[in-house]
Amino acid sequence: MAESEKTYKDLNVWQEARKLSKDIYSLTSEFPKEEQFGLINQMRRCAISVPSNIAEGCGRNYPKDSIQFFHISRRSLYELETQLYLSFDLNYIDQTKLNEVLLSTETTRKLLSGFIRYYQKLK
Repeated sequence: MAESEKTYKDLNVWQEARKLSKDIYSLTSEFPKEEQFGLINQMRRCAISVPSNIAEGCGRNYPKDSIQFFHISRRSLYELETQLYLSFDLNYIDQTKLNEVLLSTETTRKLLSGFIRYYQKLK
């Protein structure tokens, strides 16, 4: 595929965010059923927001517009991180699982921050 033909699907940051979303779906499938419309729904929405906003940002015509969507993605990661801690506090996940998923959110956040810096240079 030529450089000009690459899409958001080729980006490491989007691929990592997609993996994180899948992990969150798997993790929350083990939560109590009474959380179906609470924490489960909120965590899944945040997780989905990350790769979705990366993709939408890449579809924008101007770097400034793209950056706005990348910032939404990063905010969703921070929200998700808080919800992971709450899940731990509520004993829905153990320390090992918390650390595992937090590492994935950190990796995604670092990639996203680098991507934002790249786009800021394009403005």
